[in-house]
Formats: sequence, structure tokens, C-alpha cells
Amino acid sequence: MIKFLNKIINKLFKLKKLYKQQNELKILSGLSLLKTKINSENINDHELKIFSQFGEDGIIDFLVKKIDLKTKTFIEFGVEDYEESNTKFLLEAKNWKGLVFDSSQTFIDIIKKKDFYWRNNFVAVNAFITAESINDLIRKNFPHKEVALMSIDIDGNDYWVWKAIDTCKPAIIIIEYNARFGYEKSVTVPYKKDFDRILEHHSSIYFGASLMALYKLGKEKGYSLVGTNLNGNNSFFIRNDFIKKNQNIKTFTPEQCFHINSFNELRDKKGNILDRNNLKEKEILEKLPLEEV
Repeated sequence: MIKFLNKIINKLFKLKKLYKQQNELKILSGLSLLKTKINSENINDHELKIFSQFGEDGIIDFLVKKIDLKTKTFIEFGVEDYEESNTKFLLEAKNWKGLVFDSSQTFIDIIKKKDFYWRNNFVAVNAFITAESINDLIRKNFPHKEVALMSIDIDGNDYWVWKAIDTCKPAIIIIEYNARFGYEKSVTVPYKKDFDRILEHHSSIYFGASLMALYKLGKEKGYSLVGTNLNGNNSFFIRNDFIKKNQNIKTFTPEQCFHINSFNELRDKKGNILDRNNLKEKEILEKLPLEEV
């Protein structure tokens, strides 16, 4: 009955056609805005939201233009239905090739019904990402020799998954950090194969790693931190051999580019969003285990 009603609604309001038109307008607007020349080496001055959650689309465009990439390929983890993602603009507007993962089969099914799925060189895989599985998943599903960009956002084991990846060395890494841990401490949630941020603590603020932890891991793996977004959730790294080829790319320490999270995710036990309360968040996190790295 529900499927039948959805078909009637879609037919009456031509929702698929409206979605397609809206999608095309976003792409055209994005392409137009990204042609605007901005004389600034600060990545935050280039922030622009097209399909990304915040201003990541603009930052990615800026970084891609700064370095000489041999390939236009990406891998992104944790995309949900792919409506808000860091790679969708690259796929649809720039003809990049890519692979995305999400732990929900429902979301993957939604993605596979979209026009962009068959129009592009694109693979969507249902998988729960772990440190043990990630390399095999990449090998089995990514046929290209090199990865230009990788985006990691799995709300939990982000640090441990990046640490485990040895099957490829992307030129650009985008990885979520938990700004509530500050910029001085080098900490992450302890590794747990089946980590789920809501099941671990109802507040939903206990997940991921600090910016300092990711900075240190980046150095170990041969990357430099080139900034964070203004909304305080994503950090951007470039592989050092690309940094050496382009002296204009600025690199930073966590203290120099840290942004606190502008958004509120604090929840009560029933899952309701609570008013922003930094003291409450601090009290919660102080009682939960963190691992120094």
C-alpha cells in the first residue's frame, strides 16, 4: 500500500523530474561559482557547499587545482544516501571515477536507483568498515591503480581505519575529527570492531579522534595537515611528495588551524537533540575511555 501511494505521489508531483532539475541546477551553480577567482591561499576562503555537508566542495576544488593529480579517482566511506557527500560533485560535475561504502543496505539501494549511478564509472558497496576489512574491500572493489582522494567519515573508528590502510596512498585525505577533544590531546576512542556511536553512548558525541591524533598519524603515513573546515569537523591532508612539488601549499599544526564544531549533536536518552551545553559534553566525555596515541 505504501509503495502504491508513493508511486501516485511521485506521478502527481513529478518528484523525480524535480529532483533531477534541482541536481542539475546545483551542478551548474557550483561550476559557475568555482570559476570565481579568489586570491587567497587560505582554504577556508574557498569553502563552498554544493553537495557536501558544509564547505568541503570548495576546499576540495581548491586543493585539486593546487596539485598535479595523475588520476581522477576517489573512495569515500560513510556516505548514507550520497545526497550530502564530499565526492558527489567530483563524480557528477568533474567526471571522476569512484567507490563509496555505507553500512546500510537501504542507503546503497537508494544510491543504485539514481541516474548518476549508471551514468558514471561508480561503485557503491554495502559494508561495515573495520580496520581488519578495509584493505580487502578496497582491493576487491577498486580496480584503479591510484586513489586521488579519500574521504573517511564513519563516526567512530576513523583513526584506526586510516592507520590500517596500506593498499593505497591517496594524494588527498579528508578525515573527520572530533573537535570536542580539543587540539592539544592526542586521543581517540579505543578500537572496537563493531563501534556504534549511539550504542556506545546515547549523547552521540563520543566517537572519532582528536585533530592532534590525526595530525600525528598523518606524519607517520607521510602526510601534512593543510587545514580544517570552518564548521570544525573535517581535516584535510596532502601527501608530502605533492607538498614538495608545490611550495605554495601551506601546512599547519593542529593549534594553527583548529576550528571548534559549529553544530550541536548532544542528545538525551530518547534521542532528542538537547540545547548546546559545553559543560555537559565535557562531563560526559571525561567519564568515557579514550586512548592516547
